[in-house]
Amino acid sequence: MRELNGQDMIDVLYGCAVLGTGGGGPLASGLELINPFLNSGKKLKLIKLNEIPDEEYIATPYGCGAPSAEGNPKFSKLKVSKKTPPVMAIEACEAALGKKIYAVGSTELGGGNTAEALYAALELNLPLIDADPAGRSVPELQHSSYFVKDVPIYPLGVASKYGDKIFISSVQNDFRAEDIVRSIAVASDNIVGVADHVNKGKVIKEALIPDMISYAQEIGVLLRKSKESNKDVSRSIVDAKKGKILFKGKVVDFPWETRDGFNFGEIHLIGMEDYSGDKYKIWFKNENIISYKNNTVDVTVPDLICMIGEDGEPITTPNFGIGKIMTVFALPAPDIWKTEKGLACFGPKHFGFDIDYEPFK
Repeated sequence: MRELNGQDMIDVLYGCAVLGTGGGGPLASGLELINPFLNSGKKLKLIKLNEIPDEEYIATPYGCGAPSAEGNPKFSKLKVSKKTPPVMAIEACEAALGKKIYAVGSTELGGGNTAEALYAALELNLPLIDADPAGRSVPELQHSSYFVKDVPIYPLGVASKYGDKIFISSVQNDFRAEDIVRSIAVASDNIVGVADHVNKGKVIKEALIPDMISYAQEIGVLLRKSKESNKDVSRSIVDAKKGKILFKGKVVDFPWETRDGFNFGEIHLIGMEDYSGDKYKIWFKNENIISYKNNTVDVTVPDLICMIGEDGEPITTPNFGIGKIMTVFALPAPDIWKTEKGLACFGPKHFGFDIDYEPFK
């Protein structure tokens, strides 16, 4: 076990925002969420998988949905709880099961959603697990190493920001859970808190991708130090983490919509510098899923399509507009996503593209 101080936690969230591939929630929201703990000097306990007791219970808290920028006026008269929805979702599980949660884990690496796990750990004084079931951000609940390794998503708790708490003791499969939770989100201004995969340590630690919080922290440190020394952030990250620069350009079109609890859209870029005269397009479903250079497929999930602005800051969707200048780069997916079952779950064909996955070169 090691302790993370305030700067460590900030580095983790910056790294997670890079690995969020446009999704995973806004970094600013994640930093704001944990800011009270940063100001208090509280430290976060980070534990390795082999440090989790076999018989203790673990939960995975996070936010699910795609909140609209304007908000829906029909919810304006509802009181908003002072507790975060993921914390309330943990409480729903503890109350229903009569068990205390020993530690929490992230559901994905993203500036907002990983912050939810950090917040829950700090608020409830629990350790955070140095592991992750995605190794990046992902749009759907079944996009998880838990699913690939046949660990059930239930029991799970769901809570809205209005204080509604729901406990689901059983569900037929992860796809059904996705539909149910997404429906609750749509009925709750498109966002809910979830605490799922509530299970014993001996099950959880066999299903996760190890050391992913440390990996995110390493990327966050690279980003911070590159900015401090006026180096190219994207180049520093790809050189250290076996990635590849894909494109640099300006956003010239950005059509998107919120539908069925997801953000769908395209990012259209025209090239700059080494890419002058070229065009690039990214199709996203919350996260960047597939990209095209000059109308030819370039990179697809499960590999990561990441975006960094001119200022060295990670970019999340839809928090930018036409005229934004960005560098797009790829990072390799965790190995579990490159297996037959991993690709069936989270390859390009899952999203309706008749394309075989090929790792970027």
